[in-house]
Amino acid sequence: MTKIAAALCLVLLSACGQKPKVENAGRAYYEALNCRACHRIGADGSDGGPDLTLVGFRHSRLWLDTWLKSPQAWRPGTLMPSPELSEKAREAIADYLATLRGQDFASGLPWNSPELKDKPIGRGLLIYGRAGCIACHGKDGRGGYPNNNVKGSAIPALASVSQTYTKAELARKIKNGVTPAKADPAGPEPLVAMPKWGETLSDDDINAVVEYLFSLKPGTSSPGADF
Repeated sequence: MTKIAAALCLVLLSACGQKPKVENAGRAYYEALNCRACHRIGADGSDGGPDLTLVGFRHSRLWLDTWLKSPQAWRPGTLMPSPELSEKAREAIADYLATLRGQDFASGLPWNSPELKDKPIGRGLLIYGRAGCIACHGKDGRGGYPNNNVKGSAIPALASVSQTYTKAELARKIKNGVTPAKADPAGPEPLVAMPKWGETLSDDDINAVVEYLFSLKPGTSSPGADF
């Protein structure tokens, strides 16, 4: 859909006295800006940037709006271009993204393919990417992605978790989620927290992610795209 077509669609809905649904308005902007050129939602889009199929589960509406205001302000050097959105467009896109909680995996979870049935590390790697863990913890779990008001101002790396947790301990943390401690008790709440993945992923899914993370070796991670 072109920018003109998307804008016309919204204008026509307004003219008819119909308020477009959050999903429809935000999706119209998303498509007009060709966000699918870098991002995937379900089976639609590409893998240049993080998968957004579960972005509304792993990120708050506030973080989404903050990111869309200025990706460079949140993560200097990111490859995500500044969209320079109007307030109306930004809010509509943030509202839309906040609704994405896995429902677009309509044809089934991609990591449940028969080819991965007996390959827990490969299955865990796919979950790590498609569920969106990579968007916070980085390629190969190398970390370095920012968070506000936390120690080190960054989300933890995961390449060394095999040295600090047992598999059972790590599975519990992933299942139950993690709320990071504030570096400054009087400061704002950190905008990024690990959700309770047990609400979305099965125990088998989580165990596959653990197997993948335990396969990582500290100091051997390779660089990847920063988004």
